Amino acid sequence: MTDIKNARILILSANGFEQSELEVPRDELRAKGATVHLATPDGEAVMGWDKKDWGRKADADLRIADARTADYDAVIIPGGQINPDLLRTQSEAVDLVRDFAKQGKVVAAICHGPWVLAEARVVEGRKMTSYHSIKTDIVNAGADWVDQEVVVSNGIVTSRSPDDLGAFVSKIVEEVEEGRHKRSAA
Repeated sequence: MTDIKNARILILSANGFEQSELEVPRDELRAKGATVHLATPDGEAVMGWDKKDWGRKADADLRIADARTADYDAVIIPGGQINPDLLRTQSEAVDLVRDFAKQGKVVAAICHGPWVLAEARVVEGRKMTSYHSIKTDIVNAGADWVDQEVVVSNGIVTSRSPDDLGAFVSKIVEEVEEGRHKRSAA
């Protein structure tokens, strides 16, 4: 068990993340005392997408290739269409997500973020949700898709959209505080 005040959480993002889906978890988890780092493909700041246009930058702490699962209790993948589509093409990001899942650590994805989980092959047989437009992709990857604000399947947390951020962050805290989850490899 890890108290959220002692937790170390990694957010993975490329350009085009949905602004609130990165900022709200980052800021709320930090306010609760967690250490939160942002890993990006090149270790540089990434630009958000704020509803209908480019938003604000988020400063990076490290490159995805330099992130180590052993250093963190959880990983979060914000949505937006662009960010997860870019991340799922990067082997370092996909391998890192797969490693978090294999080690029973918390893996959280919102909106289009579950695309990365599908690419990492950690969704099969799990109950999950996502933004409605990628439902078929998640089902085709083997998940049991449901339309709920937040779904947990043995430490894998998924949510649909920015409207669900309150439940998403609360569930991340709960799962981190539960500790590692035993789960079969997907």
